[in-house]
This record gives sequence, C-alpha cells and structure tokens, in this order.
Amino acid sequence: MIDPQCQAIKWIKNMEKGKLKTIDLQQYDFLRTLENSIQFGTPVLLQNVQETLDPSLAPILDKAVIKQGGRLLIKLGDKEVDYNPEFKFYITTRLSNPHYTPEIATKTTIVNFAVKEVGLEAQLLAIVVRRERPDLEEQKDNLVLNISAGKRKLVELEDEILRLLNAAEGSLLDDEVLVETLQTSKHTSQEISEQLEISEETEEKIDLAREGYRPCAQRASILFFVLNDMGRIDPMYQFSLDAYNNLFNSSIDKSTHHAKLEDRILALNDYHTYALFTFTCRALFERHKLLFSFQTCVKIMEVAGKLDMEEYFYFLKGGVVLDRETQMDNPCRWLDDASWDNITELDRLTNFHGIANSFEQYARDWHLWYTSDEPEEAMLPGEWGNSCNELQKMLIVRSLRKDRVAFCSTSFIINNLGSKFVEPPVLDMPAVVEDSNCRTPLIFVLSTGVDPTSGLVQLADEVGMKNRFSALSLGQGQAPLATKLIKEGVKEGNWVYLANCHLSLSWMPHLDKLVEQLQSEEPHPDFRLWLSSNPTKDFPISILQAGLKMTTEPPKGLKANMKRLYGLVSERTFSRCKKPEKYKKLLFTLCFFHSVLIERRKFLQLGWNIPYDFNDSDFEVSENLLNMYLDEYDETPWDALKYLIAGVNYGGHVTDDMDRRLLHTYINDFFNENVLNTAFYKLSSLNDTYYVPKDGPYQHYKDYISLLPNVDHPAAFGQHPNADITSQIRETHMLFETLLSLQPQVSSVKGESTEDKVLGLAQDVREHLPDLIDYHNTVSVLAEDRHTPMGVVLLQEILRYNHLINLIANSLSDLEKGIKGLVVMSEDLEEIFRCINEAKVPAMWSKTYPSHKPLGSWTRDLVQRVDQFFKWAHTGTMPLIFYLSYFTFPTGFLTAVLQTSARANSISVDTLSWEYTVQILDDVNITGNLRTVCTLRECIWRGRDGTGRTAAL
Repeated sequence: MIDPQCQAIKWIKNMEKGKLKTIDLQQYDFLRTLENSIQFGTPVLLQNVQETLDPSLAPILDKAVIKQGGRLLIKLGDKEVDYNPEFKFYITTRLSNPHYTPEIATKTTIVNFAVKEVGLEAQLLAIVVRRERPDLEEQKDNLVLNISAGKRKLVELEDEILRLLNAAEGSLLDDEVLVETLQTSKHTSQEISEQLEISEETEEKIDLAREGYRPCAQRASILFFVLNDMGRIDPMYQFSLDAYNNLFNSSIDKSTHHAKLEDRILALNDYHTYALFTFTCRALFERHKLLFSFQTCVKIMEVAGKLDMEEYFYFLKGGVVLDRETQMDNPCRWLDDASWDNITELDRLTNFHGIANSFEQYARDWHLWYTSDEPEEAMLPGEWGNSCNELQKMLIVRSLRKDRVAFCSTSFIINNLGSKFVEPPVLDMPAVVEDSNCRTPLIFVLSTGVDPTSGLVQLADEVGMKNRFSALSLGQGQAPLATKLIKEGVKEGNWVYLANCHLSLSWMPHLDKLVEQLQSEEPHPDFRLWLSSNPTKDFPISILQAGLKMTTEPPKGLKANMKRLYGLVSERTFSRCKKPEKYKKLLFTLCFFHSVLIERRKFLQLGWNIPYDFNDSDFEVSENLLNMYLDEYDETPWDALKYLIAGVNYGGHVTDDMDRRLLHTYINDFFNENVLNTAFYKLSSLNDTYYVPKDGPYQHYKDYISLLPNVDHPAAFGQHPNADITSQIRETHMLFETLLSLQPQVSSVKGESTEDKVLGLAQDVREHLPDLIDYHNTVSVLAEDRHTPMGVVLLQEILRYNHLINLIANSLSDLEKGIKGLVVMSEDLEEIFRCINEAKVPAMWSKTYPSHKPLGSWTRDLVQRVDQFFKWAHTGTMPLIFYLSYFTFPTGFLTAVLQTSARANSISVDTLSWEYTVQILDDVNITGNLRTVCTLRECIWRGRDGTGRTAAL
C-alpha cells in the first residue's frame, strides 16, 4: 500500500484491531514474528518499506505453499513453517511515488492510499463542522449509523425468509412459523423503510447545512496539496496530514468568530492561509519561499475560476517556434529572436490576437516600454494598456523582459493574497519550542556556512535548560552514545542535540525507530530532540513528517537580514554598552554592513569575484569587538575596529585582492566619525531609503527596519541598475522550471491532452531534423586533406553530429511508441516526454554540446550547425567564415587553425599567438585564408552602441 500520509495504517489497524502484528525491517526479530503469524493465521503489517524488499520475504510473496501429508507448509529462511490460510500480509511504504519492479507488482496487489482532493475535502469538512456545529456532525454520524443498521436489518430479514422457504416441506400455507415470519417481516420492513425515508430526508437537510462550510474545507484541501507538492522540489520538504490537521484545528480555534456564516468562513480562510504560510516558510529555503506563495495564489485562483489556464501554461513555458518560414518577420531590430518567438506564439492565444502586428504599428512605443527600468509598472502601448488584466500583462513581461518576472510575480501575490505573503517571517526559536512537544523532533536543515549550535545554546540558556542540554556531532562510532543520550533525555527531560545526521545515514533507521517509540511512550514533558542535517533524500521521511523543520539559511534581502540580525541581539545585549549613543548607531551600521556583504552574492561575479560564506559567527564576534572597544576607549578606535572587523574577522574569508579592496571600501563608508556626528547618515546613494535612524530604544530600530523596502535596488549596494539582470533572469528560469515540475502530467488545455501536444511537438522536431552527413563520401571528397588538422576536425564533428541526429530520431520514435502503448515507457523516455512538454531540451540530447536554449531555438540552431558542416563536407572547401559556437569542441578547432597556419608558413606552432580584430564589415565583404586570418562568428560581443559596429567596448 502506497501510504505517504499513514491513512492505510490507520485503516488496517482499525479493521484488524486486537489481532494485528506490526513489524518493520529494522527489527532484529521480524522474521520470528512473521513465522508465528503464518502458523497461527494472524494478520501482519510490515511498514515503512523502500523500493526494494528483503529477499527473505520472497517465499511469502511467491505464495510458495506446498502440501505435505495433509499439512500446508511454506519454507521461510532455512526451515519449513506450517501455513495457516487465514494469514494476511499487509505492506506499506511512505514513498509517495515508488517504482517497484514488475516482479513485485505481479506478486502483490498494489493499492494507492494517497489522499486525493475530494476525499481530503470531505475529511476536512467533517472536522470544521464538528468544531463549528458539533450538533450537526453528531446528527450526521447517528443518521449514518441508523441508515446502515436499517439496511442491514432488511437484508437479514430477506435472508431469513429465503432460509425458511428453502427449508419448508409440504404446503407453504401450513407452515405457521413461515407465515408468522412473513407477516412480521412485512411489518418490520414497512417500519424500517419509513424510518429510512425520514432519515435520508433529515440527512439531506443536514448536508445542506454542512455545505455552508464547504468553501472552508475546499480552501484547506487546496492548501494541503500545495504543501504536499513541495516534497517534489526538495526531499526535506515532507509534511504529514496529521500535523496539517492539527494546524487546521488550531486555525479554527484562533481565527475570528462572526455571527454571519459568510464572514466566519472568510475570516477562517484568511487566517488558515497565513498560518500555513508562516508554518511552512520556516522549513523552506529562501529561493522557494516566493515560489510557495505564488503556487498557493495560483491554485486558489484556479479553483475559484479566476485564472485562464491556457494563459498560465504559456506563462510557464513561453513560445516554441520550430519553423520560422511561416513566422511573421520581426519588424523591430532591437528585439532578439527569442523574444519575437514568444510574441508570435503569444499572438495565437485568444486574448492576444493582433499583438504581433502592434509591434509594427507602435514600434517606438514598444521600444520605450521595453527599455524602461520597471516595465511591469509602465503602461502598455496602444489598446493593450487597457485590455490586459494582471496575468495577461505578466505574459507580455515574460515574453520580452524575463528579468522582471520575479517583480511581476510579487505584485501578483500582493494583489491577490496580500502583502504579508511576500514577507516571510523571521525564524522565532522560542515560538518553535512553544509549538513543539516532547514527541516532536525539531530539525535544522543546514545551509553552507551556517551552524545553529550557538543559537541553540543561547536559547537553552534563556529558557533555563542550559544545564540539561547535551550536544553530539554524529559520525563514525557515535551511534551508541547518541542512543544513550536520547534514552536519558526521555527519562530526565533533557534537551538532546544530534548534529550532522547526514554523516550517519546508516544509523538513521534506528533513529527512526527511537522517534516512533516516542509516540507510544510517555517522555518527560521537558524533553526535546534537536537534529540537524544537510538536505539528503536518504533522511527518514517519517522523522521529517513527525518533526518541525527549520532552515538556517540567511533570509533574502537587506530588510529581512537586518531584521534577523536584530533578532540575534537581545535587549540585554543592546543595553550593556557603557557608551550607548555610539554603540546603537555603530551596531546598526554593522548590521547593514553584514547584510550588504551577504546580499552581494546575488550579483554573481559582479558581486564578488569569489563567493564567500559570511555567517552569523562573523557578526557575533564583530558585535562583541565593537562593544568591548567602545567600553575600553574614550576616543573611538576607528582603525582598530576597521582592521579587526574587515581585515581579520570578515577579511579572513576573503582571498581575492579586488574583493578585499571592496570590503575595505564598505567598512570605510560605514565606520567613520560622520556616522556618529551626522544626523540620518546616508548608507547608500538612495538618500531617502537607507540611513542611520535617530537614537532610540531597541524597538525603535526594529520599527525602522520594518519600514525598509522588500526589494533592494542595486544602488543600495553601490551597483549599476543593470547589475542584477543576470541574477533576476536566473531566478526567473528557476521559478519556471520548478513550477513546471509541479504541474500534473495528465492535464489538458481546451481539449488537447498532454500526450497529443507532446506527440505534435515530437513530430515537428522529427520533420525539422537534418539529414545525416555522409561520412564515407566526405572522406573521399577530402582525399589527402582528410589527414590535415582541419580535415580531422571536420570528420570528428561529422561523427558527433551524426550520432546526435540518430539519438534524437531513435528516442523520438521510441517516445511515440511509448505514448501509444507499443513499448514500455522507460525512465529516459519519461524524461524526454517531460522535457518536450515543458519545451526544454532533454539532458541526453545535450551531451554533444552545452546549450541553455529552449527546444524551438535549439532545434533551429541544430539545423544551422549541421548545415555548416554539410556544405564543408560536400564541397571539400573550408568556409571563409566559421561559426565558433557550432563546433562541439572549439578548442580542437582553434588548435587545428594554429597547426594549419604553422605548416603553411613553415614555423613552429609554439611561436604562434592570437590577435583579435573586430570586423565591422558585412559577411559578404570578408575575405582571407587560414594562412593569416581566421574569421569567427557567434562570439559574444557588444559595442558601445549595442551592435558591435563601433569595434570597441
């Protein structure tokens, strides 16, 4: 039974109550329990199996029962055991989508017990009605029992009559017992039928009253499946249905009550949606928090019928153009081919007919919109400014300015859910402890360079558990000590912290068993089990579902980082310095300094030449230095502070000279006399945004931080406005890829199934696939030149491209057969199916040469690549212009050029070097030969005017 939410286990235990034996493969005596159950015919539940089963279970699965002397025997292990036909064997797995071998599938009956939307909605409706209107739910339960009992009584009467008729002898009229039974049955049947009619009418009225709460159950069901889908993104995102039900019950209790049902439902939906957001965000990495909010918003709108799914799928996938012969010509020179492909495909959607023609009609207006800093806020040209709703405007931004998609998504969430859903709360450790109990593991999901140990020790000190806190880093030989600590903690009420669980994965099944025992034991109320692990798919799912998960990754944005840093500084620490005026201002600049250093990483190589893992320890040490030096000296020791903070503490991470220079530039700006003497000292060129606030209490600084913008302008870091374009495009691609991975593979849009769409795209790719280049004919055309460096390069490229073309043709043919059911869909074919559906290039096709292009552009590019080598192979003459990116091994080609030139000029190849000249001529005017000149195209080059024609950067 596929049982990710433990529904099957509950059903089995309820059905087999009192007789069921529960085992798992981690028990040392599970085979002995199995033997006894087989002999005495008691049911057995084997839980938490993986995709492979223990070989010792094979005889049971094979039903290898033999009859010997009237006895039924089965060989289990090395001995024969009496087999009782009453024996039942249940097997459950927590895996949501396991892949079992055909052998296992044929030997067992596989049942998917994963909860579905409709079923969960019914469960949640019963929960909310039982809490809000217990009288209704009690009546409903009683009626269900009465109706069931009445129907069962009717069946029993019918069976009794049939039994008597079968046993009657002679005339039926002479059988007094039969006649009396018939009369009694008739009377009883009429009474029961009348009761059933009344009960069913009453049930309809109760169901009608319960329907008023269905919007609440529907919303809660949607939210659970959004939460459940997060497990497909990262293996550590596992959430149990039981924990979700507890959260739902908590939302029912804590949300605002209203006399009017509609207002009550609205209040409950709003409260529970945000409660789930805060509950989930502490377990998510920063890169997935916006995605979770966006997916939540989309699913709510989809069920409410407020979303055009055809437009939404275009938003995720963009346009795919394989054949440009039928495509409208691009009227705008400033618009690249990929963007024009998106526009022409967008024009095919019902609400966008005519948008491609508008680029010819309003070319200047579109160019102004395209080059604006914030196109998502600008008015669209022509009639599109008034005719597009918010999602449709996002489609245009997605088509032309991918770097602004994240900002569009944020605005979309704010407008439909509220601004609080784009501001993830800072991790509040005391609140996490309050939400937990002695049976709930607390799990830190680790990030690079972040260690939660110091924060946990500080928390233990604050709540009075410092003397009952034990920490252990797992590794080889630490398992017995870890087991001992847990057992002592359960008895004495200690806090036990087991760090780096990913280094002891072989012990995790035993830890899983210990956590499972906590659910049935009575641990000390103060006991808490803390765990930390890097993300890994081998971490036990049951522990993840039973526990509270927290990520230790620094939050995203200056505002969130500063809010978190002020959370690390307690009010006692804030007021301990003897020079509070200086300390408060310099603490604020230190927080800003630390946040800037962390956030600069988003600019990639424009941020740091080498990415560094600055962490909380750097901040804590710097804060202690600041406090100590201000207390010790009357005059502020600027040089000492700057050297110790930037040169030693943070500078200890930095290895690049230019990065070190940047670090010192920041510290000089944030640590100087003007910070203390100048009111509202500016911390960036954005004068009205980032400054040192006026002196005040601890809460005053936190209030100011809460007013900072959620989105940081590059100028806050001293960067050019275009500096974050690359990082924003990368974030957009990640958003699209992840959202596409969450989409159901069986969906259809306006009558066209996913299979039909994939078949159509696969057929288009096959039609545009270039023919193979005749290798043997090329060898004969080249004749003696086949042994020259350039001839060798050509033949090698032909072999590689022919192999790629054959691979694509064969895989598309197999995919078509797999979709039609003629061959088995292997994992490779499933991956190709998914990629084509998402307009991406399958990984097995990308091994010949790397490319980030979508499927349409990649296919056209492949045709052009093969065409260059086909012309060269057909004529035997090298082209005047080489497209460098068309070579699968450009280094080999460039080396061959050097060798050709060296042989032609009779000089050593080691003495040759490259000189680069940017050509401003058209291709037809270029001349030369490989003795002195090699003309290359497709090199990335943009001049001062954006075209490269100035021949200067």
